[in-house]
Amino acid sequence: MSQRAILVTPTVLVTGASTGIGRATALLLDSHGFTVFAGVRRSEDAASLAAAASASLVSLILDVTKPADIAAAAETIEMAVGAAGLNGLVNNAGTAHPGPLEFAPLQSFRDQLEVNLVGQLAVTQAMLPLLRTAKGRIINVTSIGGLVAGTMLGPYNASKFAFEALTHVLRQELAPWGIEAIAIEPGQIATPIWATSLGRTDALIGAEATALYGEKIAGARRMATNAAVNGLPAIEVAQVIEKALTAARPKTRYAVGNDAKIGAAIIARLPDRTRDRLFAGRRRK
Repeated sequence: MSQRAILVTPTVLVTGASTGIGRATALLLDSHGFTVFAGVRRSEDAASLAAAASASLVSLILDVTKPADIAAAAETIEMAVGAAGLNGLVNNAGTAHPGPLEFAPLQSFRDQLEVNLVGQLAVTQAMLPLLRTAKGRIINVTSIGGLVAGTMLGPYNASKFAFEALTHVLRQELAPWGIEAIAIEPGQIATPIWATSLGRTDALIGAEATALYGEKIAGARRMATNAAVNGLPAIEVAQVIEKALTAARPKTRYAVGNDAKIGAAIIARLPDRTRDRLFAGRRRK
């Protein structure tokens, strides 16, 4: 492990800790001596985390779209950390509602922006006084989908592109206080988000959309199924998040997985038409 910039019982809030990357991160940091505040949406998720973690992990009911939840979490954390402040914030909560933009219900589109973008900023704003005190770090779990957009994931890509921009601006604006803002950009990760997203596709896509976009919808389904089965385990992202929190000189961004590294270094830099043809070929496989 790299030398820690945080030396005494580091404290961190992890949002979206019920499953997947968030849960893996909360448990990993807890096992490595962090005091973890784990944001979950349901009491049963809190109980599940408690059963797997040490007694020092604190579960918080935290829906990032609910101002009352955010305010309550901030108050609880402030009371716990006191004058030491908060060493880290991992903005990880996220959702995906795949399907063609032509037929995307606008409320579904808004919901993705609320969870994947607006909620992240709301939590960050609430935690910044505590982060400023500790010169803490903000770790934003974006996605390679925030650098490269593809069919059937338009709303998700839009939220993640914007989250990348938000991360860069936070890094610049908060630099005078020594607060780092770092983007974590996973590729295909084996998490429950893919099974959930497939269920949403079935619920949202009607006969007309299927008639017009059936081949592309099938391609997106195959990709999601493959990610759920063959994607990297969430613990690999958690390990990178810990590195970003503890490295003496952290990078501004970390791509996680070979697909993400190739996407960031090569695919995102291709001419638009070339990238379009590449994605079209992938969807037909």
